[in-house]
Amino acid sequence: MQAASTVFLVRPVRFSFNPETAASNYFQQVVQGLGENAMQEKVQAEFDNVVTTLRAKGVRVVVFEDTLEPHTPDSIFPNNWLTMHADGRVLLYPMCAPNRRLERRPDILAALGQSFAMREVVDFSEAEHTGHFLEGTGSIIFDHQHRVAYAALSPRTDARLFTEVCTLLAYQPITFHAVDQKGHAIYHTNVMMCVGAKFAVVCLESLRDEQERNTVVSSLQETGHEVLPISLEQVAKFAGNMLTLQPAEGQELLAMSQSAFDALGPVQRGILGHYCELLPLPIPTIETIGGGSVRCMLAEVFLPEKA
Repeated sequence: MQAASTVFLVRPVRFSFNPETAASNYFQQVVQGLGENAMQEKVQAEFDNVVTTLRAKGVRVVVFEDTLEPHTPDSIFPNNWLTMHADGRVLLYPMCAPNRRLERRPDILAALGQSFAMREVVDFSEAEHTGHFLEGTGSIIFDHQHRVAYAALSPRTDARLFTEVCTLLAYQPITFHAVDQKGHAIYHTNVMMCVGAKFAVVCLESLRDEQERNTVVSSLQETGHEVLPISLEQVAKFAGNMLTLQPAEGQELLAMSQSAFDALGPVQRGILGHYCELLPLPIPTIETIGGGSVRCMLAEVFLPEKA
């Protein structure tokens, strides 16, 4: 299935602006006049509302508590350090920022292993030592149904590593270059692209190379996706950072932030609403300071359940 029915999240305890990631993440912003305690309260309230809303909609949500030490300011975005696949494999990924490498937690893997069958853990993190990075489903957009994977190359997304992962999983790799309004490489593919079962949201405006743009569009159309373009202005509001989820009953959900929902036009909402129930979740503090949005908070669990 393309949409996971189970996700895990990490509840933050020391969320903060991360200077180690700011060089390549132009979405991060320092919020003036907001004290640390007030910020933590806002972030935790936004986080808890996401969990409560998803559970109320029928999504299975597993929550792990962050730890005070070591300090991991971006631990709220666990989708970058692992992926969990339907064949029982778990992949661990090399992270660009040294303080983000501390997010990989064996205790989380062990806890998930109590309920889900893990037949193999494949660790790519050694590539960090040679300066090569691939940050999970930040870097990679998987089309699980058609075994195609998309990646926008950037300092955080290495082409060779991406190809290695696709070879291991038997997915067709498609790479391209995506840039923002200033011509900077967009740091993660998942801020400008989302692939559902029957639709794909993509910022075609960010793909300046015509051949690469045509390759992406052709691949999506050939696999039966309706392509919904969004603008770079909408990307800046995290309108590309969405994820489809399958609740226990009923229609698929399309989780996104409130700012992403607000950035979409009525026609765009109508197209997406044909395929999914749109689920806007307000996380203004998290996405402003962290430079990531709802999709980044959700680590999909496709692993088979233990009998």
